[in-house]
Amino acid sequence: MTTSLLFNVIIVITLLLQVAAVIYALRLVRRTKYNVIWALCVIGFVLIACERYFELRSINSGGMSYFYISIGLGLAVSVCISFAVFFAHRLVNYLDRVEMHRSLLNRRILTAVIRAEERARSSFSKDMHDGLGPLLSSAKMSLSALPTDNMTDKEREIIKNTSYVIDEAIRSVREISNSLSPQVLIDFGLAQAIKNFINRVVSLHGVGVDLHIELPSERLDTDVEVIIYRVVCELTHNSLKHSGCNLIALELLFADDIITLHYADNGQGFDIKAVEDHGMGLSNITSRINSVGGHIDMQSSKGEGMNATITIPVNGRTNG
Repeated sequence: MTTSLLFNVIIVITLLLQVAAVIYALRLVRRTKYNVIWALCVIGFVLIACERYFELRSINSGGMSYFYISIGLGLAVSVCISFAVFFAHRLVNYLDRVEMHRSLLNRRILTAVIRAEERARSSFSKDMHDGLGPLLSSAKMSLSALPTDNMTDKEREIIKNTSYVIDEAIRSVREISNSLSPQVLIDFGLAQAIKNFINRVVSLHGVGVDLHIELPSERLDTDVEVIIYRVVCELTHNSLKHSGCNLIALELLFADDIITLHYADNGQGFDIKAVEDHGMGLSNITSRINSVGGHIDMQSSKGEGMNATITIPVNGRTNG
């Protein structure tokens, strides 16, 4: 195969590739917002195809006029591609803005969902506390008012057991109501609510808790307080349920308009990737933190316990 024939084959193949690129770019013109990019690409590809054609004519005829035409087409191609790159930069900026708006929309949706969840919790908690609680208390008072003088020992035992069951029901209603919407969080703030929660954990489970809290005297934004409280509860419950730990360290700090939560346990640890794929608890924690623009960094491995650092910017969001 002669050199001239080889060049001819190469140029023909290149020409066919340019035609295919033109067809594909034409399809993109109708499918994207910044179609001027693809229009310029179409023009550039057409000019390149013409350039290849005149190169082929030049090789076969040896005429210098085709050579100058090819140079001119090459310059035009350079201009088209340069402008296409410029508009591609604008396209990238547009995509960045779309992604930013999408993230903002997702955060607003998460915030709305969490607020609706908290309203439902609060309403259900109030219904239990104000509705079922007084009914149980009235039942106990009525039971206590029964005369026991003429009762047999068996009947007195029944009355005693029934009274005990009612007391347990009243205690359960209070615990469930407090778990759904802790009144102490609403009345006294985040620090006191976490201290009360940790005290209950220590008394019920016998686990050691190293607790350190440094928060501003003014109240934080209600959404931030509720989310931090729920995250602390979720992390603690996960440690007690799954890790087998006997020591939890919890530190809550405020500095430079940022709330930082450091949490760690000495449990058996876990595979974070597996939990992210299948664990709803971690997903709920992450969603709550994302809803207020926070970030979570969690580390754990088998046999090494776990630790998590959560940062939430408050940016002056206080109720003080």
